[in-house]
Amino acid sequence: MSIFDHVQNRYARTQQEEMTLQEYLELCREQPSAYVNAAERILEAIGEPEVIDTAKDPRLARIFSNKVIRRYPAFEEFYGMEEAIEQIVAYFRHAAQGLEERKQILYLLGPVGGGKSSLAERLKLLMERVPFYAIKGSPVQESPLGLFSPEEDGELLEKEYGIPQRCLKSVMSPWAAKRLQEFGGDLSQFRVVRLYPSRLNQIAISKTEPGDENNQDISSLVGKVDIRQLELYSQDDPDAYSFSGGLCKANQGLMEFVEMFKAPIKVLHPLLTATQEANYNPTEGMGAIPFDGIILAHSNESEWQTFRNNRNNEAFLDRVYIVKVPYCLRVSEEINIYKKLLEHSSLNEAPCAPDTLRMLAQFSVLSRLKEPENSSVYSKMRVYDGENLKDTDPKAKSIQEYRDNAGVDEGMDGLSTRFAFKILSKVFNFDNHEVAANPVHLLYVLEQRLEQEQLPRETFERYLRYIKEFLAPRYVDFIGKEIQTAYLESYSEYGQNIFDRYVTYADFWIQDQEYRDPETGELFDRQSLNEELEKIEKPAGISNPKDFRHEVVNFVLRARAQNNGMNPSWQSYEKLRGVIEHKMFANTEELLPVISFNAKASTADQKKHEDFVARMVDRGYTEKQVRLLSEWYLRVRKSQ
Repeated sequence: MSIFDHVQNRYARTQQEEMTLQEYLELCREQPSAYVNAAERILEAIGEPEVIDTAKDPRLARIFSNKVIRRYPAFEEFYGMEEAIEQIVAYFRHAAQGLEERKQILYLLGPVGGGKSSLAERLKLLMERVPFYAIKGSPVQESPLGLFSPEEDGELLEKEYGIPQRCLKSVMSPWAAKRLQEFGGDLSQFRVVRLYPSRLNQIAISKTEPGDENNQDISSLVGKVDIRQLELYSQDDPDAYSFSGGLCKANQGLMEFVEMFKAPIKVLHPLLTATQEANYNPTEGMGAIPFDGIILAHSNESEWQTFRNNRNNEAFLDRVYIVKVPYCLRVSEEINIYKKLLEHSSLNEAPCAPDTLRMLAQFSVLSRLKEPENSSVYSKMRVYDGENLKDTDPKAKSIQEYRDNAGVDEGMDGLSTRFAFKILSKVFNFDNHEVAANPVHLLYVLEQRLEQEQLPRETFERYLRYIKEFLAPRYVDFIGKEIQTAYLESYSEYGQNIFDRYVTYADFWIQDQEYRDPETGELFDRQSLNEELEKIEKPAGISNPKDFRHEVVNFVLRARAQNNGMNPSWQSYEKLRGVIEHKMFANTEELLPVISFNAKASTADQKKHEDFVARMVDRGYTEKQVRLLSEWYLRVRKSQ
């Protein structure tokens, strides 16, 4: 199918289907979906969630405390927002059930660049997927059921067509009331159309923004008289009225109010009756206009606090359903956000050195966390990301303790994802000859940008401390490990030897038995075994060696049972792998001749150097980055 056919088919699918009112009522009897409200339609578009038992995944179990969570495919790109999305879906679910949420404004509260607008856009996109039925020609695309009186016709409609009386809640619009009068009360003259909501044509979807304090009035929500029609009609005639307000356009759909609390309070008053009574008054002396839809608002916390602290706004506060949309506080999810942003740019093809996105994500998340007492904020960041620090940081607390101590506002300030992506853009374009990103340029650009931001002194020093204390030293370790891994041709064999020896020593130490080395005949008593084990454990900072040894041996015994009695790969157990790498990479002096880019003393050294560069390129670096990062590493190691 060509692109032209594809667009033509989409256009044809969304065209109006027309029927009589009688046919519509027959359809309601057969398909209850013909009269569902906006919340029920958006629930249908969201679809069923993927139910995840986090107890089955160690990382998710730590993050979500073994709870069963729901993830919705419709929001799969919204990383780290499970809680906010669950609250949004709960709002629609309760509104669909006719509960109090049906009468409330869905309000997304969060910091700048946190994803509020993206969520709003996704909800409008979802709203477009499911059609609805309206009276043909109605300027507010009102439901055909609005033509009936709940008190007088409700019982009969339920009996004949199975339409619950709770669905007859909207009033007839002034336009429909005038048509009914013209038809002499003959309802059969009304026609019904099936419509698809559309952002483009403003059918059941609208967007309202705050205007100037002095000249914005309620007409932006409720419409106003069309002065060109006053030659033909009186001022209070529905045909002289322009139903152009946000509420008029969004009936049976969704109205987005951007930065709602920046608007003057007088402009917001129609929202109160629209939500509570499902109708609102126009600017002229006509009857009320129906509204059966969703009002979605969002703004930053400063506007919300100002609005909330004004006692005159209490009636409004009671009609707001708040969903907090904080910044992402999990490094892994923050990395996914950057990857998504890169995919939608030409930088998607540009080389990005390993650990660049992780370093930026760590810095962003650190800026958003509240510093804990008696524990490192870096450890807190790792715990939030689902890591287990039991063996490496005895001061680390559980995720729940960190959350309880931080309070409900954590993640509502710090550096935005937008700020981080601007940093990333600069890093990719830092080198005049190569569009590529690496952590060394990132560290430099970050420091430069922080100085230009004119942050409060305390905040600036805190951010700088994160770079100097956490990011830079850990990157030295990371790139050192990368370089040494590429350097060691027999890297895997060397690691496996250390692993096998450690497991054997630990096993004999646990059983309190002496061990005789079969190759050398050397005898190790328990004390000697302990000393050998500590040579591997201490450089890696293992704080509880006894438990660690038991854990490793238990893991290996289980693995052997599934591996024909053979030891597993030394890289299969993450904790011990880190310990072995510490042991392997303790000495850097022997690296110098191979990794430096100076003239080589022999062809053998030149060959080793070329092999080293090739292996680094295989690991995701460009040749230029290999040189830059190797020289930076050697320089930094020398100064430490």
